[in-house]
Amino acid sequence: MCPCRDLLDMVASKWTALAIGALEDGPMRFGELKRRLEGVSQKMLTQTLRTLERDGLVTRTVYPSVPLRVEYELTELGRSVTGPLAALRVWAQTNYESVAEARETFDNAEPVGLEPAISR
Repeated sequence: MCPCRDLLDMVASKWTALAIGALEDGPMRFGELKRRLEGVSQKMLTQTLRTLERDGLVTRTVYPSVPLRVEYELTELGRSVTGPLAALRVWAQTNYESVAEARETFDNAEPVGLEPAISR
């Protein structure tokens, strides 16, 4: 097994890719990030940010104010993955309709090449 597989799994995760994309614009507070990532639960966003912080792609800065202010920001390593993820986003946007059509064709097609079960 490729030693980088867990890293590829993490970066290819839907919420990881979207969080990194959102943080490209600069530091964000948790609430801002959650609003930006429609559909993400608080638990999933927390897990995603912790993973990104653990892996060195995001820094978490706590400002001693009342209430506490916490911001998340991409590190240099995190910024280095934005190019490949941006290319993947462009590909997805460009090819979304083609993939949707292929899925519909596949889902509506009769199975081919499957032999009926033989009764004994």
